[in-house]
Amino acid sequence: MKNKYILKIGALLVLFLIIQSCAIPKIVQKEVNNPLPEVYKAKETDTLNTSAISWRTFFEDENLVSLIDSALVNNKEINILLQKIVMAQNEIQVRKGEYLPFVKLGTSAELEKVGRFTRNGAVEENLNIEEEKEFPEPLANFNVGLHVSWELDVWKKLRNAKKVAVMEYLATVEGKNLVVTNLVAEIANSYYELLALDNELKNLEKNINIQKDILEIIEDLKEAGRVNSLAIKRFEAEVKKNQSELYIVRQKIVETENKINFLVGRMPQKITRTSTNFIDTNPSIVNAGIPSQLLENRPDIRKAELELAASKLNIKVARANFYPSFGINGRLGYESFDAKNLLKMPSSLLYSLAADAVAPLLNRNAIKANYENANAQQTAAVYEYEQTLLNAYQEVTNQLSNIENLNKSYDLKKQQVASLTESISIANQLFQSARADYMEVLLTQRDALEARNELIHTKKEQFIAMILLYKALGGGWK
Repeated sequence: MKNKYILKIGALLVLFLIIQSCAIPKIVQKEVNNPLPEVYKAKETDTLNTSAISWRTFFEDENLVSLIDSALVNNKEINILLQKIVMAQNEIQVRKGEYLPFVKLGTSAELEKVGRFTRNGAVEENLNIEEEKEFPEPLANFNVGLHVSWELDVWKKLRNAKKVAVMEYLATVEGKNLVVTNLVAEIANSYYELLALDNELKNLEKNINIQKDILEIIEDLKEAGRVNSLAIKRFEAEVKKNQSELYIVRQKIVETENKINFLVGRMPQKITRTSTNFIDTNPSIVNAGIPSQLLENRPDIRKAELELAASKLNIKVARANFYPSFGINGRLGYESFDAKNLLKMPSSLLYSLAADAVAPLLNRNAIKANYENANAQQTAAVYEYEQTLLNAYQEVTNQLSNIENLNKSYDLKKQQVASLTESISIANQLFQSARADYMEVLLTQRDALEARNELIHTKKEQFIAMILLYKALGGGWK
């Protein structure tokens, strides 16, 4: 008879599981479309990639290297991310512990006095107990032992949740690498902007000294009756204009220094630098390699890829909630109402073992909604991954074109500066020999000043384009 009942219960359980499985949706995942072409430019297949070079080697300026080194230790955003990485690592241990048995050691002591006109009181009152052997009043209870609970991970829900935690941890690490890349690039950009401002300041000071010398010549010529006071006033105004511009440039230098100090994680102070050879220094050559290398080198792509993998596993975790869950609970220890007999064997020995199976039957809307959310998140992760690829390729191609055009522009501006510098001497000589008026001298000097400033600006843009290409290729975090 017992075997028949067991068979009937087993058959009902199998039937129940079959009905349940028929109502469980199938996993449908959106596939990734990789939009990256094979090469950046036609007929270029060189796989040499500068992003593989450490930032310590890539940047040749020792002062810049020292700033970046300090920033990676003291920058507040980096330190915050490091703590989030620790939290994500701990989350793996939390998930891992969920599919292992929970074993607890516990002890308890309690005291109870029941009313006479209750079920327990009436039972104690009517038991045929010999004299001096009745229930103690109040009744104590002492126990000590092990408690075991274990959810059987039949559908791999808990193990997949642990894998999700691993993916999220690795994504957090890549997120930190992305911040490091951005930080290195931002410090380098600000550093070269600071060098450019130093050169702009020197250019202004040099131009002011030249104009003051010419102003003295004009004053001598006025005394000789060769020019009027209008020429003197125009040159004085030009000198004042350039002197006022000095303070604007100095303020930009202070702000740029403070920005670098903030990124380094320290209070405002003087930035050590060498600006003398800035205009004659050439940016490092950056080799782009091929687009497929972006998948390995760029932290944002690697982060998006890990988040996509985690979203796929989350679908399996959400789907497993449709299935029954199985659990085992057990207890082993000692229990007695008399503390003296608590550890007495076998009379005080206590043990129990129970198994349960629970499956959702009605009102499964919450489970279904979580499952649909997991599917939507996976689809969104696919689009985010594809968007990250498109953005990476666009950034590289933009900077490749930018570097090429800036090189051509710089060569032309350099020729322009050389011509205007020579024209200043010619204009001065013609003015002193009364073959040119003061306006020609003034405009020639103004054009030369603007041309030199534009040349400095273009040189700065060349360095920034080099840094942005290095960053776009995935360099800066190694």
